[in-house]
Amino acid sequence: MAAPGPAGTVGGVAGGGPAPGAGGLASLMGGRSTFGGKRRRTTSTGHGISEAQEGKIKLAFFVAIVGVVLTVLGVGTEFWVELSPSKSFYNNQTCLTAHLGLWKGCTKTLWVADIDPERESCGPAELPGESNCTYFKFFTTGENTVMFQKTTQKNLNVAAAMLSLFSLFLMVMGTICISMALSKEILFFLKPASICFILSGVLVLLAIVVFHQSILAFLASDHSVPLHHELSWSVSCIGCAGAILIVGGVFFLLLALPCSPWQRCFPHKDNAS
Repeated sequence: MAAPGPAGTVGGVAGGGPAPGAGGLASLMGGRSTFGGKRRRTTSTGHGISEAQEGKIKLAFFVAIVGVVLTVLGVGTEFWVELSPSKSFYNNQTCLTAHLGLWKGCTKTLWVADIDPERESCGPAELPGESNCTYFKFFTTGENTVMFQKTTQKNLNVAAAMLSLFSLFLMVMGTICISMALSKEILFFLKPASICFILSGVLVLLAIVVFHQSILAFLASDHSVPLHHELSWSVSCIGCAGAILIVGGVFFLLLALPCSPWQRCFPHKDNAS
């Protein structure tokens, strides 16, 4: 039985006041959308990143980081191209091979007995032998390097090196933009990040083309020593890195769009229709 109370009350509760527990029920109803759904964190500017969006951004960022690591590996190594004359060009016991990169070139003396008998040219450079590596002089004194009586083309070599360095700079800028997008929870930073990664991938692939042209010009500078040339594993790393960076940049661009292209092409239909 309800205890008697003052006039205007029913069961000890004022007629104009809220029922006990109404505030907790309202808060429960207001927060019901968080159960079974995705929590959205909103910043002071009104923009927010949901957990699903954050997961997609981190996945695309992982793809881009793989491209960055492959680029650093390829740029820092000197196995872009291998140059090798005939294994019988010098004498019957040893032969000379070389492998070049963006920054330095290495010559290596190999024993003919260690080379595959079916191989006509000296190599590969992975075989054990006496190696001598020097940095190119055109980065310091501006002089060309002479190898196998052939002269390097410093303009093309420097251009390839500068393209690779500028691509690394764009990768750093894209990484900073993604870090800002995740920390500040603002999707706007995804657009400049996508541009940086796409341009860096294009520049990396362009560096391969310029370097290959420099090798062709190097081989054409003198024909007294015939050389066999082949691109090595550093170029493979750079080529894969360029493709991965472009794909990562496209992913960031798609995530920065206000509406998903998939939803725009295939809109959701109501059950009544």
